[in-house]
Amino acid sequence: MATEINVTVVVTGASGHVGTNLVRRLLDSGRSVRAVVHKNRGLLEGHDVEWVPGDVTNRDSLRRAFTGATTVFHLAALISIEGDQGGLVTSTNVEGAGNAAAAALECGVQRYVHVSSVHAFDQNPLTEPLDEERSRALSPKHNAYDRSKALGEARVKAVIAEGLNGVIVNPTGVIGPYDHQPSRMGQVFLDLYHRRLPSLIDGGFDWVDVRDVVAGILAAEDRGRRGENYLLSGHWRSVLDLATLAESVTGIRRPRIVSPMWLARGWAPFQMTIDRLMKRPLLYTSESLEALRANRNISHEKATRELGYQTRPIEESVRDIYAWFESAGLLGDGHAGEAK
Repeated sequence: MATEINVTVVVTGASGHVGTNLVRRLLDSGRSVRAVVHKNRGLLEGHDVEWVPGDVTNRDSLRRAFTGATTVFHLAALISIEGDQGGLVTSTNVEGAGNAAAAALECGVQRYVHVSSVHAFDQNPLTEPLDEERSRALSPKHNAYDRSKALGEARVKAVIAEGLNGVIVNPTGVIGPYDHQPSRMGQVFLDLYHRRLPSLIDGGFDWVDVRDVVAGILAAEDRGRRGENYLLSGHWRSVLDLATLAESVTGIRRPRIVSPMWLARGWAPFQMTIDRLMKRPLLYTSESLEALRANRNISHEKATRELGYQTRPIEESVRDIYAWFESAGLLGDGHAGEAK
């Protein structure tokens, strides 16, 4: 379907990392954007955006936000590496996903794009490429976040079966500029810069640039087939690979110690206790370490074939992460100006 200009599109989760990049891209293309705001506006404060209060757990608020919209991009979600967080993960990622899709159908939205995650898929078997045909992470063996993404997709597909013109995209590990909160990986890049990490972890993930994800989301709106999933993957790199790239960009020496996974898994409960006592964001948990042992071969062949999806070199992503951190004043004075 051809993308219309100067019609209202609604974005939930607009203040997040992907949401910020998506809204900026929509505004640059001349589209009228309505953002559903729950807590804060982030970097979009002051932009030409129509702000509407809303909560994905309240379908009435979503109906008010979606009224008159031609397209809805649903990004609002709760990422968790520490379980269901008292039911918040389920209420946001499952009930919220169902509420948003149902509200879009009730409001006559013409196109609906649900932004899910690679975590909705069962990562096993690790020896086989993971594509859209892979079974979902629905069993009790899967952690709370993975199950929530799979169950949220199921809710959306049920509404699509009722008539919603919806499509689903599944990004992998998102990195890139305008990571203002920052995300956990953004915090890792900052910690590498400020030498806060005593060691690295022997593991990795498939990383994708946020700008490529946004391009994939917009291509899915334009050309994605109704009811289909599209994996938006990038490049598998180890934590050591990323740290080495960070060193090459900033000139700041990376940690030389790489902890084996068995040691990291044994230490994780103690690190969680220390981080909680220090009131620091959790970084190493059993769930985050599980992610670093995920499938290394995530195929975006379908998205490339049907959507024209492409990815940039990860070296460019890491360089631009630090360039944006510096422009945003997040690198401080200690080594400011060293990012190349």
